[in-house]
Amino acid sequence: MMDIESCTELNEFPQMLPPPPGTFVDREELIQHVGDFAVSQGYVVTIKQSKRDRVVVLGCDRGGVYRNRRKPADESSAERTRRRKTGSRLTNCPFEAVGKKDDGLWILTIKNGTHNHEPIKDISEHPSARRFTEREIVLIKEMTEAGLKPRQILKRLRQNNPDLLSTPKHVYNVKAKLRQGNMTVRNFKSLRPQKSAVRNNYLAVTEPSWRQRNPPRVPNLIGGRFVDSQSFVSIDVLNPATQQVISQVPLTTNEEFKAAVFAAKRAFPLWRNTPIATRQRIMFKFQELIHRDIDKLAMNITAEHGKTLKDAYGDVLRGLEEVEHACGLATLQMGEFVSNVSNGIDTYSIREPLGVCAGICPFDFPAMIPLWMFPLAVTCGNTFILKPSEKDPGAAVMLAELAVEAGLPNGVLNIVHGSNEIVNAICDDDDIKAISFVGPNVAGTYIYARASAKGKRIQSNVGAKNHAVVMPDASMDATLNALVAAGFGAAGQKCMALSTVIFVGGLNPWEDKLVEHAKAIKVNAGTEPDADLGPVISKQVKEQICKLIQTGVDTGAKLVLDGRNIVVLSYVLPI
Repeated sequence: MMDIESCTELNEFPQMLPPPPGTFVDREELIQHVGDFAVSQGYVVTIKQSKRDRVVVLGCDRGGVYRNRRKPADESSAERTRRRKTGSRLTNCPFEAVGKKDDGLWILTIKNGTHNHEPIKDISEHPSARRFTEREIVLIKEMTEAGLKPRQILKRLRQNNPDLLSTPKHVYNVKAKLRQGNMTVRNFKSLRPQKSAVRNNYLAVTEPSWRQRNPPRVPNLIGGRFVDSQSFVSIDVLNPATQQVISQVPLTTNEEFKAAVFAAKRAFPLWRNTPIATRQRIMFKFQELIHRDIDKLAMNITAEHGKTLKDAYGDVLRGLEEVEHACGLATLQMGEFVSNVSNGIDTYSIREPLGVCAGICPFDFPAMIPLWMFPLAVTCGNTFILKPSEKDPGAAVMLAELAVEAGLPNGVLNIVHGSNEIVNAICDDDDIKAISFVGPNVAGTYIYARASAKGKRIQSNVGAKNHAVVMPDASMDATLNALVAAGFGAAGQKCMALSTVIFVGGLNPWEDKLVEHAKAIKVNAGTEPDADLGPVISKQVKEQICKLIQTGVDTGAKLVLDGRNIVVLSYVLPI
């Protein structure tokens, strides 16, 4: 049997883990990831070698903490020399984290993961806690040029920052770098972790290159950054009313998809431990920002999808109801407790987030369906990968910008674009625990089968067939208005569009009036104020609809109103 002393001795140096490998958008994000992980483990990371454009090598050390510095009085000179060489130097870890840039992304690998020292017990001892801010570096430079000594400089810095734990030695080190002309911000950037999971990341988002393109290229959102994809393949997003290219959607590369999943996986532990009340506050702010920008969202939906502005506003408002529901999610997160279900046995249940979740969206409701998915998922403590429709992704990206502005931390929400390849990647990735899908039957069946084979939870909302039954005593005007709105709203491009009407007692009293109401519908571009019916999303969809109508006629259907050749004079192309 092992005695207590032996157990204590074995546990004196708990095992510390190297940072997990992953894919990152840029060099600073990679270094931040390694530094944050190191702080959680109680060790220090330093940049050992850096070729900024291609490679960065990071090593683990103990941050200047020496061992065996006191020399016993009875120790010989040779023994002191040996101990000085072996015990008084920095207690380094031999592991190395190597980041290499490949196809525009940084891939982190670990050379080895062996540690030979104990973790820092007090995080205030961590060198990152003693680092200077960018402003303090500038002040050190100015005070050095004014002739102040390091202790005097430190005293003045502490007047503004009483919590500063730096020593005169650290000021000397900064002064040495300044003398060498090494005065860039990144050399003094702290690796300290964020104090709170909730912060305004919107201010940290720089103006990306995709906004400067003409037409603009829709960005991915990876780890809190809106970044232009490295993919050379794009899909044009057309305005259905004018056929003009208003943006381009990249087919996200596999490496970028892995980077998005890794960012979500990395953000999950901190986010799941964020109090539900804090997550709710972000949703309250998100709700406020959607109200603020609802005009921009509706205009974008109309430009990309073609539905009228009235329908576009309804699209956003329906989704906003889900955000409002997320604002009150705290009570729904409560578990259950039942005492004494059997002699001496109590039972309880708790609700826990799953981890990384994903959503695959159709084109018919560009705002509502993304808002069905990620607000509820992230408020419950999950992180999220959203794939908008490649036909109208603009609203989803705008909503993501608002979510970041509302305070959603980096990596909690990520956006990737693409078609079949990205859908397959979402289904196959082992780090994604659940998928929500809305779309046609064939796609839903495929996604359900492929993802469930990987053990994922699937929420598959697939095609609908909607019927109306009109009774003989129905109100004529109210019924006609309801039938026209349900059948022609959003040009019929919605899962709840009315496709079949059954008239109990016969069609004759209704047919002429129904045709009259349909003729009164004003067909125009969705942005026109008097438009009741806008264009369908693409010429291909219109051709398919015309073929279906002709098939019905060929098989004996009676065509009482033909709208296949309608031309809107204000626009060159037919709507």
